[in-house]
This record gives sequence, structure tokens and C-alpha cells, in this order.
Amino acid sequence: MDTVLRDVRVIDGSGGPSYRADVALADGRIAEIHRETDSGPRPTAARTVEGHGLALSPGFIDMHAHSDLALLRDPGHEAKAAQGVTLEVIGQDGLSYAPVDDRTLAEVRAQITGWNGGGPGSTDIDFSWRTVGEYLDRLDHGFDGNGIAVNAAYLIPQGTVRMLTMGWDDRDATADEVARMKQLVAEGMEQGAVGLSSGLTYTPGMYASDAELTELCRVVARYEGYYCPHHRSYGAGALQAYEEMVDLTREAGCKLHLAHATMNFGVNEGRAPELLTLLDRALDGGADITLDTYPYTPGCTTLVAMLPSWASEGGPGAILARLRDDATAERLRHVMEVEGADGCHGVPIEWDRIEISGVSDPALSGYVGRTVARSAAERGEEPWVTARRILIEDRLGSTILQHVGHEENVRQIMRHRVHTGGSDGILQGDKPHPRAYGTFPQYLGKYVREEGVLALEECVAHLTSRPAARLRLPDRGLVREGYRADLVLFDPDTVAAESTFEVPRALPTGIPHVLIDGRFVMADGKRTDVLAGRSVRRTA
Repeated sequence: MDTVLRDVRVIDGSGGPSYRADVALADGRIAEIHRETDSGPRPTAARTVEGHGLALSPGFIDMHAHSDLALLRDPGHEAKAAQGVTLEVIGQDGLSYAPVDDRTLAEVRAQITGWNGGGPGSTDIDFSWRTVGEYLDRLDHGFDGNGIAVNAAYLIPQGTVRMLTMGWDDRDATADEVARMKQLVAEGMEQGAVGLSSGLTYTPGMYASDAELTELCRVVARYEGYYCPHHRSYGAGALQAYEEMVDLTREAGCKLHLAHATMNFGVNEGRAPELLTLLDRALDGGADITLDTYPYTPGCTTLVAMLPSWASEGGPGAILARLRDDATAERLRHVMEVEGADGCHGVPIEWDRIEISGVSDPALSGYVGRTVARSAAERGEEPWVTARRILIEDRLGSTILQHVGHEENVRQIMRHRVHTGGSDGILQGDKPHPRAYGTFPQYLGKYVREEGVLALEECVAHLTSRPAARLRLPDRGLVREGYRADLVLFDPDTVAAESTFEVPRALPTGIPHVLIDGRFVMADGKRTDVLAGRSVRRTA
């Protein structure tokens, strides 16, 4: 045996009762579980870690991550490793970096620099890949051939596929274009992707019709993958947007995983039960649906995402040209402030709820940590004037916190039978959302220990076996003999998120040890130099 985890409280991920045991690891897998009630000799190994009141669970699976470039930039990646995350699902919200050609890569780099960095002119990432398979190979290579911090699974980004096929045109795809997109999705699935994502409030993916999306989902279904949409609205018409995704995937025969399944803005306060009723009705009718949430009320995205979709046709250069034109800028202001832009979920924007959390240009750092309304008042100008200036001068690279959520909605949705955890963690910016560093200990500390919203064993199942089942991983998500030794040792009495909106990069407490393939990536609360992460590819 390589390692024995001695006298630990095993919370095995099934949702069942915990038990005390010695857990022995060998060759990257769980070799023996010796319960305290078992007879016979206890296992021994070269290394022993004493439990001392610690709980042992499967590694946490982050079902919604934006670490697409961070995994290649930062070998430590403590934002996730320190939380006990052993697997992230990336390629989210319909926008990522494969499959691409040179033109598409340049455009998507510019579009989501606020999410991931890597914008035009940056040189910290080599961008040596073009296909999904090549990107996954690059993750496997990681740092000098030694891999990456944690494991990663990839969703094919539908917006990127559309961009590659037909640019930024706001129109229906032709039959030939749909056929080309279906081919790209099939190739990505064959190369190891686990499903397809969409960002249907982000251009150009949001230009796709339901018929187009259904055809792509039919391809995903052939490979037993799942569709993960950021759907068309989390504000006005949110329930209809959820129902659209349920109907679309039912028609396609495709599994559905709802990304950051929230009910936001004033129009949806207290309406979580309506969403859950909709989902229960579909589940009872045979639909295969899961969802993820993060345990916070504010959202996080880019400032440019707030614009109406017509402003983005043609790509980043066209957006900037429209912003610089006074007449078009006034039209944008009216749509956003009076009518409610589709980029802001059909709700008139409230500038006192839009906080700048990060900028690409350090010269604009004075805006960070302030709402647009506050910065505008300090300058004696209207909020749109301030927002327009930031967009232009930061070349669309600014990130925001959007304070539009409701605590009771968050609590009710996290209790649901198909709920999983997803951080939606954007790691860029001077003041990123604390969910990037705190989602999983926030569940365990605040919502389990302090407030009792979930029982501990149930919560662990939400964060481990449920997502593993959605990803069709045959040997992850449970503490079982023969399973991979992707494990977390945490203290149920002290585990807590320390990240806050004021200090968003503080690491959690109460999670001393994290293992991937039996190797300690966190030991005694410190990041080791182990790079045990690899790409996790679709199970054939």
C-alpha cells in the first residue's frame, strides 16, 4: 500500500450514513476500506495520515468552471485545489478555445478576455491547439509534460462552433452550415468532449434558433453526452426559457444539465418553487435533467454582455465601432435602461447593481470595487456615460458583479433532488466573485453546518456522485474499493469559505488534504508541487 488514511469518517458520496474506517490507497486507487467493525488486521502503508476527526469524501466536482486557461497558466491553481475540487468541467457558456481556426481563436480571445485573460497581445498561453482533441492533449501535457493541478472535462462551446462556421451573423444558419456545425460537434465528441454548452445571452451563440440547437443536441445524444445551456434569460421570461431547454432536449433525445440554475432580478423573487415544479413535472415524465448552482446571490460576467445582441453582430471590432458612434450609443442606452436588453435578460439595467470587478487595462483600476452608478456620481455624469467609457477604454475586457439574486431562491434550488455544485468561478480581475475560491466550503460550512439547509451526507452527494453520474464516470464520485483515489479530507466542524467580496482570493479553512490519483495535491493545508490532473474524456 502507498497510503493509509487512518480512522476517518467516511462520507462515501452516496448520500447514505457515514462510517469510520481505515482507507488504504495503492497505485492511484482505493485498494481497501477497513471499517471499524471489520475483523482482521488493519492496513498499513509507507505513509499514514491520521484522521483526528476528519471526514473523507470523494473529490468535489465543479460542474461549471471557467479555468480553461488558468489550468495552463497557474500550476498551483489553489483557487480550486484548496477547495477540494479534483475535477472541473470547462468549455462553459458556449464560449471557449476549441474547435477554432486562426480567425476564430483571435475573436474568442478578445471576446472572453474578461473571463479568462489571454486577450490580444498576451503571451502567457501558447494557444498551440485548434481542435478539441489537441486542447485536451495540451491539458494532459500541462507544465513540461507533467500535467495540470486538477482534472478537467470539456464541453464543446456552441457559440464558438457557430463563430467558426458562420462568423457573427445574426441570422438562421443554412442547411449546409447546420451540417458543418453538426460535423464539428461530432468530431469534438469523438475526441473526448463530454457534451455541448451554450451561452444564449452571449453572441454569437444566442443567434441560434431552437431548430439549430436541437440538431446539434441530436449529435450529442448519439454519443451519450449532455447539453449544458446558459439559457436565454434568468430574468424576464426565465421560466419560459427553462421550459424551452426542457422541450428542446426532449425533442432531441438529449440529456440536459442546466447551468447556474438561478431565478434572478426583482421579477423572480420568491419564484424558485415554480421552477422546481416545472423540473419535477419533466423528471416525472422521464426527462433526464440535472442542474448546478453556486451558493451566493450575485452573478458575475462581462460588462459587454449587458449590451443587446444586435450590438455584437460582426464581433468585437464592430461592437467598439457602435459604442464610439454617438447616435448608436444613445440607442444602446435607451434599449438597456428603458426597454431591457436581451443581454441583461430582458430587464432594464440597474447601474447601482452593476459593480466593476476587474479590468484588463490597469489604468482603469479606479473603477474596480465600485458600482457604475457610484463612479458616475463621483464624476458628475450619467451612468451610461461611465459604462460606455469603460467598455471602450478597456476594449470590452471588463468583468462585473451583478447584484440581482435572492437568497431564498438559492436555498430552495440547492435542496432539489438533481442539484449539483458549480462555482461559475471567473478567476480574472482585481476583485473576482468569491465563489471562485469559496463555493464548496461555502456549501459545507454555511449551508450544512451553520444553517442546516442540507445534511452533510446529502450535500457531499450533490458535490460528488451526482456530477460523476452526469459525466458518466465509472470510477469516480464514490469512496469504493477499486475507484480512483480522488479524495478530500476535511473537518466538518471548521470547514469554511474565507473568500469575501472584500477579500475574494482568501483560501478556505478546514480542508487539510486533497488527493488526485492517490497523490497529495494539498497536504496539511498547503499546496504541494504535485501535478496530478489530466483531461477526463468522454466514456465510450
